[in-house]
Amino acid sequence: MKIYNEVILKWNEKINQFDTVYEDSFDYNGEIMLMQQNGGGGGYGSEGGGFEQGATGGGTGGTSPIGNTVLNTNQDKIIETIKTTTGYFTNGDGTLLGEQVHTGSLADSNEKYYYNITQVHPVTSSAETQFSVTYGHIHGSGSDRKGGTSNANTLKSETEAIYEQFTNLLLAPTEISGGFKISQQGVNGVKSTGQKDDDIFVLVGKRARFKDRINKKSWTVTLKGYATSTGVSAPITRYFTDDSKTVASTTTPAGPRYNIISGALGVASGSGAIADKTIGWIYPDMGLLVFSAVELSASIPGPAGTQNLTASFAQTPLAGTANAFSSSGFAPNINNNADCKNALRFVNCLRNVGTGTALRFRSEEDQTEVSYFCRATATNYNHSNNPTFSSGSDNIIRHQNMRGNPTTFISGVGLYNAGGQLVATARLSSPIKKNFGSEATIKVKLTF
Repeated sequence: MKIYNEVILKWNEKINQFDTVYEDSFDYNGEIMLMQQNGGGGGYGSEGGGFEQGATGGGTGGTSPIGNTVLNTNQDKIIETIKTTTGYFTNGDGTLLGEQVHTGSLADSNEKYYYNITQVHPVTSSAETQFSVTYGHIHGSGSDRKGGTSNANTLKSETEAIYEQFTNLLLAPTEISGGFKISQQGVNGVKSTGQKDDDIFVLVGKRARFKDRINKKSWTVTLKGYATSTGVSAPITRYFTDDSKTVASTTTPAGPRYNIISGALGVASGSGAIADKTIGWIYPDMGLLVFSAVELSASIPGPAGTQNLTASFAQTPLAGTANAFSSSGFAPNINNNADCKNALRFVNCLRNVGTGTALRFRSEEDQTEVSYFCRATATNYNHSNNPTFSSGSDNIIRHQNMRGNPTTFISGVGLYNAGGQLVATARLSSPIKKNFGSEATIKVKLTF
């Protein structure tokens, strides 16, 4: 919340209200210690005092009201955390169609590492990055390890750097040297273990979009490509989601991790070998989906004999032209003397979904709600320092019918920290009548 040290206002005659000329403020996230209620008035039934203007018999409000109450944080304070979700994509949309998938403009040097996905053509003014995609290989295949010469594979290439970056980010220190071990093809529900994935595809979310985390169980990635064939075969469509509905998370340095499986919106689908496969891992807190290249290649391999071709971003494959649709599948190009653009294979298989939904995601954010119960007991808040409330040097209550039992009207509440700084104010929808014969409890809720 913001605390304002100084605010300078100027009356705007055109709109009949104040314009802010200057303000000095700072953010405060500390404890609330005191509450002070604003109200009072000059005459019985008035609504003056505090920050309000006096009504009938009142007058213009003066300084802050008299008195304050120390809040008991054990009895007067309740903290709740609520989860809010919204669509991940631009304008709060929860889905992105295949035909909306475009690659954003990047420098050639950056494209050796990753590609951005935008929701419209990148030359459009409304284009915004939705995700990024990248490809990593433990040995650096799929990128230039020779530096354009005939030398041995001695350079640390881009795909090797990508692979090492994500192992260091996502794996425990004792697992880094062994690399990712996602691929666990099994039979009859029994999965194998210790299968190292030499290469991975990674879908990288933007923190500003997924906020605290990707909302698990509510996402689906749809990929469409081609089976092994010398020509254009019938396309294969695969749907992927996580298993968090049925399987507990795995604790990692990057937060909880869930398996990516065949299915949609958190519900598994498929049978036999498909049901026994772990396709990848999702790290909701990091906004990362790591796919096993071996598993994706097994699901959507692409045309035969094209794994050694440089991937091309072909929207519509052409019959009999293997190179035109070489990237509409996940059998990677593992040459080591050029940038093979393998990450585009993932983009192409999203794009191939066409008018269908290629990506369905929601963001998740934790919001803290703190409720303060501000209690005006019978003996408190029955006077006002509004100048219309009293008169004379002895500050005698102005209206005789209020002497002995003065009446005020509470119109607002101020919350203060331990240093006496005002950190929050709230106005009531209607003033509350207060005297020595009444009490009031006002609930103030802060959400941040």
